[in-house]
Amino acid sequence: MANGGPVEHGYPHLDTVRAAITALYKRLSCDTIRTFAASVAPADVAFSDLDDLHLGAQRVARELVRHYRLPDARMIIGFREMTHAANVELAAGPEYFIELNDRFRTHRRDIGAALAHEVMHVYLHRLDLSFPGTRDNEILTDTAATYLGAGWLLLDAFREDRASSQKLGYLTPEEFGYVLAKRALLFGEDPSIWFTSPQAYTAYTKGMAQARRDEQQPPLTAAGWAGRRRYARDRRHAEDHSVPGPHPGVPYDFTPAGRGPLRVSFPCPTCHQRIRVPVRGRVRARCGLCRTVLECDT
Repeated sequence: MANGGPVEHGYPHLDTVRAAITALYKRLSCDTIRTFAASVAPADVAFSDLDDLHLGAQRVARELVRHYRLPDARMIIGFREMTHAANVELAAGPEYFIELNDRFRTHRRDIGAALAHEVMHVYLHRLDLSFPGTRDNEILTDTAATYLGAGWLLLDAFREDRASSQKLGYLTPEEFGYVLAKRALLFGEDPSIWFTSPQAYTAYTKGMAQARRDEQQPPLTAAGWAGRRRYARDRRHAEDHSVPGPHPGVPYDFTPAGRGPLRVSFPCPTCHQRIRVPVRGRVRARCGLCRTVLECDT
């Protein structure tokens, strides 16, 4: 939790975020992910200063348990002084103990954001889905909470001005915006209408621009002129060499296919699973993981 200190910006964790999205599709399946088409509604996790602290926190936790479809999970909420925003004790269940930073006693509007992350830890624990290392596992948790409809709360908790700052979670604001944008493009959702933080809206628009760039990389037909020109040059180089060389700075790779045609592999713009298709002009490819149909010019 950044509380008054500097907030990291940009996309330093983008590769791990993309790997987390792929891992979600592999572990949950495309059909299960589509059951999360509706995000957590603001009214369901609203928390006013007039609400009882503990009863209100329990109510928000129950709503997030319901959203993540954890029917027999019971969250017991407490508050104490700590460095991090929150902590959850992962055990066999069905009771899970979540401790929130004492700061939330007076910043109740952000309790939903902290709980969105901690309850997702429980969800991933029950799925037996994790990444090695604390940092990558926390990035997985932030990404999963956001992609499955509760992470807009985490981005909305980001506030920054000349005198102070606050950010929850391990992703940068722009990375939260990126994952929210990937979700918005999948479900036709506009989470920006729920933001109370102007800085969250700015981060979301930047994340959307980055997510759009995923859909405009060759060999996809939506690629721009410069990308198409470089792709054609790299393709000619691959055709002229028996062992195609690497092409740093681009998402695609050419690979020989024995006696068959040259093939190109590239990440699906939806789930980032790599797709491999023959190099033979206009083709339509379907991602086997998320079922996205892609128009390509190989």
